[in-house]
Amino acid sequence: MAYASRFLSRSKQLQGSLGVLQQHNAIPVRAFAKEAAPPSFKGDEMLKGVFTEIKNKFQAAVDILRKEKITLAPEDPAAVKQYANVMKTIRQKADMFSESQRIKYDIENETKEIPDARAYLLKLKDIRTRRGLTDELGAEAMMFEALEKVEKDIKKPLLRSDKKGMDLLVAEFEKGNKKLGIRKEDLPKYEENMELSIAKAQLDELKSDALEAMESQKKKEEFKDEEMPDVKSLDIRNFI
Repeated sequence: MAYASRFLSRSKQLQGSLGVLQQHNAIPVRAFAKEAAPPSFKGDEMLKGVFTEIKNKFQAAVDILRKEKITLAPEDPAAVKQYANVMKTIRQKADMFSESQRIKYDIENETKEIPDARAYLLKLKDIRTRRGLTDELGAEAMMFEALEKVEKDIKKPLLRSDKKGMDLLVAEFEKGNKKLGIRKEDLPKYEENMELSIAKAQLDELKSDALEAMESQKKKEEFKDEEMPDVKSLDIRNFI
């Protein structure tokens, strides 16, 4: 571990390990800010308030990362779960959105002015794609099939303001969910699996960055005869 520390402490890429985490949205700085500043704030006072809030939340995240061990092993379910738990603790302490909460926020804000059901579903698809989420169960296709059936029955495009038509659509969704084995009571499990999937992807990117940094250091004269440490032995706490 001593060599690993010396090996990486000289690397600009890993000297600020927290910066690496930020780069891959593990701790996006923008997420520390509230979605909207209080309307009573004006000019410099607003900027000062936002800056102070971001600074305090950022420091809360750093304090947690100084204490918690993160193992760069995305292939290890235990390491992924630990990383996900650390990120969850940071979100709770810094009052940040989880990924599912962020998606819910995006949906609410990006669809509130959409009048028809088809455009609404297309926007949901756009948000899912933008967030890098996969639809392994085929729920998206099921929703569009349900919409096609309802619009065929009512013989016109379905508007979200059409209560009777929307009730028909929800009923079709429920039938589709039943066929796919999706139950409302299982939603927390789906949310947890999504958070773990995101954590694994972020941990994989962190590992790739660490390997890239070590390869770069290995090319330097002072390290050319030394063996590269196992990336799993690295401890981000040493570089914060």
